[in-house]
Amino acid sequence: MKTRDAYYDNAKFLLVFFVVFGHFIQSYIEEDKLFYTIYTTIYTFHMPAFILISGFFAKGFQKKGYIKKLFKKLLIPYLIFQGIYSLYYFFINEVKSIELDPLNPQWSLWFLVSLFCWNVMLYVFTKWKAGIALLISAALGVSVGYFDEINSYLSLSRTFVFFPFFLLGYYLNNDYFVRIREKKFRFTSFFILISIFITIYLVPEFEYKWFFGSKPYDSLEPAHLNGGLIRIGVYCLTLLATLSFLALVPRKKFFFTQWGTSTLYVYLLHGFFIKFFRNSEYVDIINHSDQIIVLILLSIFLVVFLSSKMVRRISQPIIELRFSFLNNTSHQQR
Repeated sequence: MKTRDAYYDNAKFLLVFFVVFGHFIQSYIEEDKLFYTIYTTIYTFHMPAFILISGFFAKGFQKKGYIKKLFKKLLIPYLIFQGIYSLYYFFINEVKSIELDPLNPQWSLWFLVSLFCWNVMLYVFTKWKAGIALLISAALGVSVGYFDEINSYLSLSRTFVFFPFFLLGYYLNNDYFVRIREKKFRFTSFFILISIFITIYLVPEFEYKWFFGSKPYDSLEPAHLNGGLIRIGVYCLTLLATLSFLALVPRKKFFFTQWGTSTLYVYLLHGFFIKFFRNSEYVDIINHSDQIIVLILLSIFLVVFLSSKMVRRISQPIIELRFSFLNNTSHQQR
């Protein structure tokens, strides 16, 4: 049996923690400079890194039945959770009416749609040389911002904008991830991430929504015509931050490594708790950055809880479409 590499599970645990933590502190970024800086810094790398790792594990896309398996793994759970979240948002007064639109992904569900599309896009882009394919994918990511019709609907904008990271992950081999974990790269990477954090803190007027990749240039500041140049700059920054984060991920197996095997469960389920939190009185209790430790602990607890065997056993039928809980982690989401 092939042994799982603890490095990738460590990376996924840390990334899903940042997803949850980022969603917790989003309620405070408009009023608190430190929260804003942490939130924006997280968004420079957490989704690009997740996407890059997903691309790394897509090397078997040409195997027979791969797309059919992916459809079952991603799109069917997407449709299920699209309906569940639509009802839940109405129940907690997030929206005034029930909106059942399967083509307009609810909140974080965009990732499932885009992940399916990225895998399909490999059939086209891998026909070219790696350098040309990456250049074309980046050019598409820059170009789509000029079309107002390409936005969050069908997750089209994010699909094109983030595809270069998925494609890059596909082309990278394991030797690259071994090299970047060398001590000299870890020191440089730590310095890079700290520098990004300090820069964002000192220049807080930069629009953090550029890192979402979901909006056309017309809806962002500054001017429309500069959008392409800004996105190129954002690409450079996010790539630098992503590779720096990956260089700092520990390679050995730790107590939290196992939790990195259940990131799909955490990703799909954490929204119920985050949205409840945002629409409750609790959001006003934790309202200052000196209470950040509370939000960190809440985020860790939520990740651990949603990774537990109990939660996975209960939710497995709607996430993996299976009714038997397997202890063998080989079936867990990579």
